[in-house]
Amino acid sequence: MFKVGFFQFAPRFGQVKENLSSVLHALAHTEADLVVLPELPFTGYLFENRTELEDLAESPTASATLDALSELCARGDFFLVTGFAEKAEGRIFNSSALVGPTGVLHVYRKLHLFNKEKEYFDPGDTSLQVQEIRGVKIGMMVCFDWAFPEVSRVLALQGADVICHPSNLVLTFCQETMRARCIENGLYAVTCNRYGTERRPRGELAFTGQSQVVGPKGEVMIRAASDQNELAVVEIDPEKARDKSITERNDLLSDRRPEFYRALVASSCKT
Repeated sequence: MFKVGFFQFAPRFGQVKENLSSVLHALAHTEADLVVLPELPFTGYLFENRTELEDLAESPTASATLDALSELCARGDFFLVTGFAEKAEGRIFNSSALVGPTGVLHVYRKLHLFNKEKEYFDPGDTSLQVQEIRGVKIGMMVCFDWAFPEVSRVLALQGADVICHPSNLVLTFCQETMRARCIENGLYAVTCNRYGTERRPRGELAFTGQSQVVGPKGEVMIRAASDQNELAVVEIDPEKARDKSITERNDLLSDRRPEFYRALVASSCKT
């Protein structure tokens, strides 16, 4: 068995050290193999402009925040997937990092930017990949990537047992849609969302909470409330994510007919 979980909380905008302290305190005695944090949990979300974002973004190779998380993982003998604002060679990405006792193991850059994110983040340029920890294959996506079924399908085709999904959700569709993503691909998904309302000079956003772990049959194994801090850990069986059969004659992946799906990778849509 493999223990996965999430820590849902309400970050304060721009208070990187305070938000990090909240995470370190909450996870100090966690017993898990893998814990997922929200999207942009240290900086906050609703930036005024790119300059403000640039001041808060960090390089994964020189990040006091990620270093502190790695030390936490070493003390507790577990792994983290966390969102963060990534600064890299003049660009800034809405990224997630897989962090372990030895440091940052992989960085994924959000492919599908949501609404005003397009004003100050650069679109992701990393390929979808799975990473293996303790014999379990982990895929990552970030928030609005949920709306694009191609993301979870590609990760499933690469053998992902678990999709880690840091989020700052403001729409109400994602939690139920992720049940479909798990059914479609026969895998687990950990969506870690923040909650609370972020009020900034350019407006405000209310986040929906309800972080969750969903199983390969679409079953909600645990779901948090919409308005409170919550640390939750559940046991999953990765073998259940490796059995793609629906009936004795049907398999989610081998029954695919990719020769008929070429429109999915076309550069434009025909109407």
